[in-house]
Amino acid sequence: MIDKPQAGEYAPYYERYISLVDTGNVINLLAELKDSTFTFFNSLPADKAGYAYAEGKWTIKQVVGHLIDAERVFAYRLLCFSRGDKNSLPGFDENAFVEYGGFNNRTLLDLAEEFKAVRESNLYMLRAISDEQSKIIGTASNHPVSVRALAYIMAGHELHHLRITKERYL
Repeated sequence: MIDKPQAGEYAPYYERYISLVDTGNVINLLAELKDSTFTFFNSLPADKAGYAYAEGKWTIKQVVGHLIDAERVFAYRLLCFSRGDKNSLPGFDENAFVEYGGFNNRTLLDLAEEFKAVRESNLYMLRAISDEQSKIIGTASNHPVSVRALAYIMAGHELHHLRITKERYL
């Protein structure tokens, strides 16, 4: 089990994600979300996949692509820090990632399946994290962040985008 991070283990910006995680077992939540998020996106009508709720906003396909990309970025940071890497890791430009991701050229099912596969891989890594490793703090985007904060950010980021998708896209 990975305990909830304390203030100071992450940049204040990430509180908006971490606060969405109510459970004490983030690994179980991530495993549950793997299946429920896949089911949710896979159940949407095909004509909704390319829909954006406003000019300049991402389509549903792009939202799923963003979830995949962010999951990979958070997991890479988690991997590096949990393995003792002391290098400062850069931020990422989520809009550029979406622009160059080509997500609108793929099916929603394909994207949902990729999300599920990436999450499954990350769950193996997370289940092997020791309590000691979970408390390691590294630097990403010029801010300190602990391994356990990254696990909670992963879950909260997904919950955030699911809420927005349900509120604004459907």
